[in-house]
Amino acid sequence: MKIAVIIPAFNEEPTIGAVIEGCLAHRDQLDLMVVVVDDGCTDRTAEIAREKGAQVVSHSENMGVGQTFQTGLVAALRSGADVIVNIDADGQFDPADIPTLIEPLVQDRADFATASRFKDPALVPEMPGVKLWGNRMMSRIISGIAGRRFHDVSCGFRAYTRDAALQLNLWGSFTYTQESILDLAIKGVRIEEIPLRVEGVREHGESKVAPNVWQYGWRAMKIILHTYRDYWPLYFFGWIALPFMGLGGVLMILFFLHRLIVGSFSPHIWMGFTAAGLIGMGTLILVTGIVGEMLKRIRLNQERMMVYHKKAEYPRCET
Repeated sequence: MKIAVIIPAFNEEPTIGAVIEGCLAHRDQLDLMVVVVDDGCTDRTAEIAREKGAQVVSHSENMGVGQTFQTGLVAALRSGADVIVNIDADGQFDPADIPTLIEPLVQDRADFATASRFKDPALVPEMPGVKLWGNRMMSRIISGIAGRRFHDVSCGFRAYTRDAALQLNLWGSFTYTQESILDLAIKGVRIEEIPLRVEGVREHGESKVAPNVWQYGWRAMKIILHTYRDYWPLYFFGWIALPFMGLGGVLMILFFLHRLIVGSFSPHIWMGFTAAGLIGMGTLILVTGIVGEMLKRIRLNQERMMVYHKKAEYPRCET
């Protein structure tokens, strides 16, 4: 199998060289290439990457890790890779674990494998408490939406088969980790979490994704909500409609009970109008969800056609 390792990078001069060397150390056993995506770096990241033997694709300006990942994905597909590995440039992941990560794909047990920092309690890294809590909360949210248990949905050390990568259709430029799991889960892609030891804190500098966990969580949640709306519209709008219809129903019951007990709607006619308005609003929101389900079918059909188009655009290299 031809393996392409993509490394999104933004000003990672202190660590990028060691990460590339660790990846290329597998060349004796694997047909492997490295693609570094320079996301508008202002230091020597791109220069070092070329010196170490990586192919470099550059953005003219910083576009965010989500867009950088997608750029790397296109470069890997164009190279004809059978397996695509994504690893961060900050040195928190060990390139020596690449064979372990891709094993489920090579053995045809999975189409997408993601390193998990929390699946094995013995491998949970040391990190700030708020960051650990945020990761676990995010995993619970994604697990609830996807309908299956995930222990770590924010880890950037992942491997995709060519077919899984062709099916990815991402929109978020800020990040891609949670969105890609939801996108592949709804398409029935086989997903496996691989417990691996990961450094919990960067050795050099600070995270380039977001300055703090709260900003990261807010921006990631917006991407998740957009994905949830597009792929599970009936649930998304149904939960919004429920409070309107529930409160409207309660008011309507009280309105008619008052009529039965007192013999008149007065002086609470307002209750009937309010109940009717709330039920009407809830019904409209629910109808929006039903229309969304129809649009989802059209979208999924279009994405299937996009896979065929991508296969023609990025043909597998014959060796």
